[in-house]
Amino acid sequence: MSAVYHSDKQYHDSIITHLGDSQLRQNLKSCMDTLKVNRKKLIANRYYDWEGLRELGKEIKQRALSNLPNLLETFEKNAQRQGIKIHWAKDSNEANNIIYNLAKEKNVDTILKGKSMASEEIHLNAFLKEKGVKAVETDLGELIIQLIDETPVHIVVPAIHKNRNQIGKIFEEKLKVNFTNVPEELNSVARTHLRKQFQSFKMGLTGVNFAIANEGAIWLLENEGNGRMSSTACDIHVAICGIEKIVESFEDACILDTLLVPSATGAPITCYNNIISSPRKQNEFDGPKEVHVILLDNNRSNMLAQPHYYNALSCIRCGTCLNHCPVYDKIGGHSYLVTYPGPIGEVISPQIFGLNNCGYMVNLCSLCGRCSEKCPVKIPLADLIRDLRSERVGQGVKMVAGYNQTTRDYKEQKMMVKFSEIATNGFKWRMIFKVLYIFSPLLQYIAPFSFIQKSLLGKWLQNHELPVLNGNLHSKIKNLKGVIYE
Repeated sequence: MSAVYHSDKQYHDSIITHLGDSQLRQNLKSCMDTLKVNRKKLIANRYYDWEGLRELGKEIKQRALSNLPNLLETFEKNAQRQGIKIHWAKDSNEANNIIYNLAKEKNVDTILKGKSMASEEIHLNAFLKEKGVKAVETDLGELIIQLIDETPVHIVVPAIHKNRNQIGKIFEEKLKVNFTNVPEELNSVARTHLRKQFQSFKMGLTGVNFAIANEGAIWLLENEGNGRMSSTACDIHVAICGIEKIVESFEDACILDTLLVPSATGAPITCYNNIISSPRKQNEFDGPKEVHVILLDNNRSNMLAQPHYYNALSCIRCGTCLNHCPVYDKIGGHSYLVTYPGPIGEVISPQIFGLNNCGYMVNLCSLCGRCSEKCPVKIPLADLIRDLRSERVGQGVKMVAGYNQTTRDYKEQKMMVKFSEIATNGFKWRMIFKVLYIFSPLLQYIAPFSFIQKSLLGKWLQNHELPVLNGNLHSKIKNLKGVIYE
């Protein structure tokens, strides 16, 4: 299934809707603040050289990407030797059909899923539904949003936009239970509901956090046990693995795991670490009879071939860039209209789904640089977002997936050329501030009028306020002169 084109108006409407949802913003702020504080405390108290660890993680990912074709072949050879079946999928359509054909071959009409953003990326659930196969989410967050037919709002915590009262109402309506907002009782409701599904399922599906080339093994991280059930209590286990998840050794994976978990949740380790190296062996009592790993490309090879942009493939999906993003925590993940939101989403989504499909995403960034500062593997996210903006106006390498002449925004290009001309000319820059100082009160006065609201300025004013320029403007500009112009 290909990505759906989203117009600028659809993005504008979505952003305005979510900005106006005070409950959403309150939920996001509460959760984001908790995740950031937990991460900060853990790093300060537990790690004596976090920056050195980040540098090591960056080196591991860069080394793996530079040798990715060989590592993929090594992984395939070692995994097959141990009985794991490897499938190659160049795009979402191939991946979906591999999974459907397996289900059809094994007479499976229901698949239980552990958390997998790759499955969200290829829109697996919708594909299977059209084919008459039911996909049941077993991750608590994924279950919540599946019940209300929503997509994940966050890479790590898919239902972070819902509070316990809202979740209680969802369970009451969809699962026909008495309302409760007690977290332990909500967990019990979900466990009871899912236990019935686990008793009789035949095929389970998961994602992959790390695929270890030297061992031909996959490593899954989770906190609920549903991933372990989905991968061991079934006869057939299918794992979807983006090709960038390959690392050389367990030692490399351990370093990345040590960076991922604190960054994602502010915890030192996940509750469950599932390392799968083969199907069930003779005399073993549990584990699947078959293990299938789908190595998903979906434009990742194109990303790997791009100077600079290939850095995005270093992502270990911790989500910390979302947690620290001042834009994401105001509008939530659904405003991005694609699978991967936030700073990392702005970098990888246009390259996976096409710049022509979701290039507008790169506007949802203040370029504050927090994401680059916090990324555990030092991806220069802010730089990549800025460069993708150049791609949109035809000034980049012009090799990003989905680039064509129709992606170019000529109005934006002209505006930025004009801004650059003014910003690099001291006299013009000072004159602009003088004009703003004089006419700012007038703009404040006429802003509500309809002819202003229909203009470009009016669109900006829908979610912004004009700054108040006061004080001794000339002296302020003079003080800034040495910083700005010299």
